Amino acid sequence: MLLLLLNKSNRQTHVSAMKLYTATENLQSKIMDITSIIAPLNDAQRAAVTAPSQAMLILAGAGSGKTRVLVHRIVWQIQVNHVSPQSIIAVTFTNKAANEMRGRIESLLENSASAMWIGTFHGLAHRFLRRHAKEAHLPKDFQVLDSSDQQRMIKRLLADLKINEKELPPKEIQWFINAQKDAGIRSKDILETTDKNTRRFLRIYREYETLCERNGVVDFAELLLRAYELIRDDERLRYQYQERFSQIHVDEFQDTNTIQYAWLTLLSPNRDNMFVVGDDDQAIYGWRGAKIENIYKFQREYPQHQIIKLEQNYRSTGSILKAANQIITNNTGRMGKSLWTEMADGEKITVYAAYDEVDEANYVVERIKNWVGEGNKRSDSAILYRSNAQSRQFEEKLMLSNTPYRVYGGLRFYDRAEIKNVLAYLRLLVNRHDDASIDRIINTPTRGIGLKTLDEIRKLAHEKQISLWAAANSLITEKVLPNRAANALFNFLDLIAQLDNKIANLTLGEKVHFVIEHTRLMAFYSQDKLEKSADKVENLKELVNAATVFINDEIEKDISDLSIFLNRAALESGALQGEEFEDCVQLMTLHTAKGLEFPLVFLVGVEDGLFPSQQSIFDQVKLEEERRLCYVGITRAMRKLHITYAESRRLYGDKTYARKSRFLRELPTELLDEVRPKREVSRPITAKPIFSTVNKLLELEPDSKFKKGQHIHHETFGSGIILNVEGEGEKERILIKFRGVEKWLMTAYAELTTIRS
Repeated sequence: MLLLLLNKSNRQTHVSAMKLYTATENLQSKIMDITSIIAPLNDAQRAAVTAPSQAMLILAGAGSGKTRVLVHRIVWQIQVNHVSPQSIIAVTFTNKAANEMRGRIESLLENSASAMWIGTFHGLAHRFLRRHAKEAHLPKDFQVLDSSDQQRMIKRLLADLKINEKELPPKEIQWFINAQKDAGIRSKDILETTDKNTRRFLRIYREYETLCERNGVVDFAELLLRAYELIRDDERLRYQYQERFSQIHVDEFQDTNTIQYAWLTLLSPNRDNMFVVGDDDQAIYGWRGAKIENIYKFQREYPQHQIIKLEQNYRSTGSILKAANQIITNNTGRMGKSLWTEMADGEKITVYAAYDEVDEANYVVERIKNWVGEGNKRSDSAILYRSNAQSRQFEEKLMLSNTPYRVYGGLRFYDRAEIKNVLAYLRLLVNRHDDASIDRIINTPTRGIGLKTLDEIRKLAHEKQISLWAAANSLITEKVLPNRAANALFNFLDLIAQLDNKIANLTLGEKVHFVIEHTRLMAFYSQDKLEKSADKVENLKELVNAATVFINDEIEKDISDLSIFLNRAALESGALQGEEFEDCVQLMTLHTAKGLEFPLVFLVGVEDGLFPSQQSIFDQVKLEEERRLCYVGITRAMRKLHITYAESRRLYGDKTYARKSRFLRELPTELLDEVRPKREVSRPITAKPIFSTVNKLLELEPDSKFKKGQHIHHETFGSGIILNVEGEGEKERILIKFRGVEKWLMTAYAELTTIRS
């Protein structure tokens, strides 16, 4: 008996010891989890990541590690606060940002993040509507219209309504429709008006909504609006998703528009579970519907919110940050923060006052060549400009100097015509009533279906309120068309039917390959004599590769791989980020540059009237957004920043005289290195002197080997005669009349050869 009692006592002691050991082990594990999550963070980042669950506004300056904070916050909630991954939603604006966030979370968790909803606003709205297509009154296999397909549908509507595109451009109508949807406004919500133009816009909006419903398609703006309306109007679903998403994370909050903000707040009614990261100083998308006011609205609607500022910058030198801070302080109503860094001040900001846009381009390209000659990568340099039109001079000079470059944000893979043609065939296989797809490829490659036949199809579709596919079949059945036209149309309809039948049991990659070959698209582009035909053929092959490796990770397995693939392609087509290319100089607008960084940056054309734009100078709201854009541009630079402006610039064929931008004048002179101060000429700021008058002011020729009347030769422009000479040394430039054109060239760069007369 005593022995039994002793054994029982020993067992209890052993169990207690094991429990203590397990508890200690769990505690140590938790401490290790906490340490690994917060160790890489600075104090402000750590405060944001570890804050209790409440409404949080993280005011994140440029280069302050906002993505790191979002990622570590999500990991903290899972590992430390034991929040279920299924309860987490994280929203951002680009596929690239969403993929980066997902990858970093999975790396820290050492586990898949598939249970979380991480994606763009449009991507997550699409996922939601896929799950609840029936409740949203959409067909199960509804298709997404990208921007160009939406525009084609609008063009067709204009033709049906006999409205001249020149009177009412499709792009304007597209902008109107999307703007209404972004504001949460349906056509039925718009009051009738006496304004003729508005009435026409409204009529087209109504017809467009009807056509989309009939075809079972949605555009990008519709994805969000439809998702918002469904959550708003379906109490059961609203409660379900409010209960599910206990932790809501939002990136780039200052860029949200009306419908995006409304969608977020529907998911978080009077609850402190919103963790938003934004920067009022980087709000630069007001022109496309973004509402900087949402940051202030958030603070009013979530009165228990906490604000944490991320001000330590890990990107730029001290001089660059001091310049950025000084610029942005001239804006009113800021929430206020000041970027700082532990790095040294580094080089001063170089300011170059060019004679004109040609001199400006010469200066920039020469500095890039020097940079590359020192062993740096071309892709680490960027030329940033306010307007796309400014790129031409830089492109021309880069080509002349054999320097590879790319215009960042150019056509992406799924935006290329040959890819969109294949996708249109595939979409038609999924949904015969997709009018935008029929419109695109009914005669591509050419198969004898003329404009007259197309007009007959469109006319019947409009009269009977049916799809183009149904109208085409009706014309064949009723034998309305002449034999030749009827045969061509029948062959097209039969081709689609045969394709659908023959690919039924193929894999996704095989389906795409089969369609490319049997629609004769591969042969069409292979036989094309144009310079880019080889690229188009390679793109078609790459589309097959994309389909072959595509993984359908959607939960709804009853939807075909092809349907999911097509919608992914449409979502990728709307992505705001460019693709990765070879080592080459990057050219881009300041808006495109947001979110990027480069060791060497050239901020060009910094002149009043160009940057800020003429329209913004007298509008305080627009001027402040332009100043934020300048702030964004400056903070793209990591090590070296050049700012350039031209004394004169040819705009719309006229030579105008510029004044350096007020933004440049707002910079402290001690931060600047003016490598070639311009020669001041007294003239009214807004004057447009006649060019010959300026030549007379500068008629005295410096001591130079180039003289007026001298014949010279240039490798690109050929032979010419010198009409005028200005400046001296590195500043010297000459006006040369070549065959049919006059050009100013800098003698230091132009590589001219004199011709003996």
